[in-house]
Amino acid sequence: MKAVARFEKVSLDEFKLDFDLAINKEEVYNEIKLPARATTGSAGYDFYSPVDFTLAPGETIKIPTGIRCFIEDGYVLSLYPRSGLGFKYRIQLNNTVGIIDSDYYNAKNEGHIMIKLTNDSNEGKTLEIQKGDGIAQGIFTEYFVTYDDQADGVRTGGFGSTTKR
Repeated sequence: MKAVARFEKVSLDEFKLDFDLAINKEEVYNEIKLPARATTGSAGYDFYSPVDFTLAPGETIKIPTGIRCFIEDGYVLSLYPRSGLGFKYRIQLNNTVGIIDSDYYNAKNEGHIMIKLTNDSNEGKTLEIQKGDGIAQGIFTEYFVTYDDQADGVRTGGFGSTTKR
């Protein structure tokens, strides 16, 4: 297997700016688990919830993970819901698939990866997540560009910042 990336925590200061789900932010920060694969055959790196939460049908929650990722040029990290959460509860990422570009690492927010989940259950199922439970999975993929590619922009933010020129 070829290694192309490295997960890290964002700084405590950045985490405190982005995280409004808990009172003791420093304690939550200190217990953040870096994403990891569960088995040698797993393609996805599990992202874990830093806090307990409940998500009733129709509700949405934004979870600042406290994680950033250095990614080599030519690769992208795609985020998906955990398969079991989607199958059992219809949990979805609000942006369907999260795309973490290699230059997001240097964004103003330190490349802080946010995961926004919605419980789209049509069976009335409420999701209960405990701190440390897997909530999403990330897969690294090589990508390619066109022969006439002229990209020369510099990223400063996230969430649509590359189209705001």
